[in-house]
Amino acid sequence: MELVAVRGDITRLDVDAIVNAANTSLLGGGGVDGAIHAAAGRDLLRACVKLGGCPTGDAKATPGFQLRAKWVFHAVGPVWRGGLQGEEMQLASCYRRCMELAQEFSVRSVAFPAISTGIYRFPKEQAAAIAVATVRGAAEGSGVERVVFCCFDEATDRIYRQLLA
Repeated sequence: MELVAVRGDITRLDVDAIVNAANTSLLGGGGVDGAIHAAAGRDLLRACVKLGGCPTGDAKATPGFQLRAKWVFHAVGPVWRGGLQGEEMQLASCYRRCMELAQEFSVRSVAFPAISTGIYRFPKEQAAAIAVATVRGAAEGSGVERVVFCCFDEATDRIYRQLLA
């Protein structure tokens, strides 16, 4: 499996599935979540309403609608509370669940944002290490051939490139 880091807009990537850094309601928000909802169109919100929310550490799938990606995996990462409330395990669970969804939906390529590192304040270096290790660990038997870690800013891109070097 190929793991790469790219800097850019996750909604424009040519992959089978993109991961949304969602909140528990799945009804849209700011950052990556807002951008994905805007790019996918109103049908995405309608599909998310039917899912009835999602607990932290889990992920649910919807079609991509107007996105290039066929699927959106809505992963709910933890809010950083100092690292003493299971945040690392919850974040790893998000990545693992997305890899399980990738297998379930026969996805060969998937793009992840840096889940929980925006308004949820998870430390970027720690989050990236968890993301890479979890995806590598979940790769066998998943059918996924390419994973893109899509980085919004230069600092995050640098962190992922160092981890993947």
